[in-house]
Amino acid sequence: MDRWKKDRYTFEDLKEIMKELRQKCPWDRKQTHDSLKKYLIEETYEVIDAIEKRDWEALKEELGDLLLQPVFHARLAEEEGRFDIDDVVDHLCKKLIKRHPHVFGEEEAKTAEEVLKNWEKRKLEERKSVLEGVPKHLPALMRAEKLQKKAAKVGFDWKDLKEVKEKVLEEWKEFWEALERGNREEIEHEFGDLLFALVNLARFLNIDPEEALQKANERFIKRFSHVERRVKESGKPWEEFTLEELDRFWEEAKKHNP
Repeated sequence: MDRWKKDRYTFEDLKEIMKELRQKCPWDRKQTHDSLKKYLIEETYEVIDAIEKRDWEALKEELGDLLLQPVFHARLAEEEGRFDIDDVVDHLCKKLIKRHPHVFGEEEAKTAEEVLKNWEKRKLEERKSVLEGVPKHLPALMRAEKLQKKAAKVGFDWKDLKEVKEKVLEEWKEFWEALERGNREEIEHEFGDLLFALVNLARFLNIDPEEALQKANERFIKRFSHVERRVKESGKPWEEFTLEELDRFWEEAKKHNP
């Protein structure tokens, strides 16, 4: 136990600690690649939350929690005889060097836009499909935006905002027509098409749809909290309020949280 008492630990220590946990901890021994998936997603969002809060101590901790995930997965893979964390680092280094010839080679790129353009060109050359590389389990709005951006890079895109607007209106009309017919499967289909078209609109306006919806969520929480507070102050139960009365509280909230 004394060998683990240190003033400062290194990445090599982390690898050894992970190895020992897999040997001696019942919970860590039980884990698989599939059982760990949810933690990878959770830790990623906790990192994002710390960044948005500008909480640097929390960010340091959350980055550590996130780092544990690739180390854990690599340890499982090493036990299976597939690869280890050093192979992961080696692969990453080779990819970074290959995709940054303006730093490690003879190519020139003077702006961030040129770097990104060259990066996408090389990735496209390496892949079998234009749409390859967009993870299935991304949040749906984010995935839609990335799919659209990839298609746009090879010219499959609307010409201008007017065309995008017409597409949104077309999908809106088709959604309401489906709603009137009442077929559940068709309604879901058309609603999905409408959302996809709205993501396209956001892309043309340089709006991050995922972030825009998150901000709308936060506004809703703040405004609804005001409604809750007003209901509690009244001393009456929710069911005694009409929707019109609650909506007046909502309008008050909008003045405080526009």
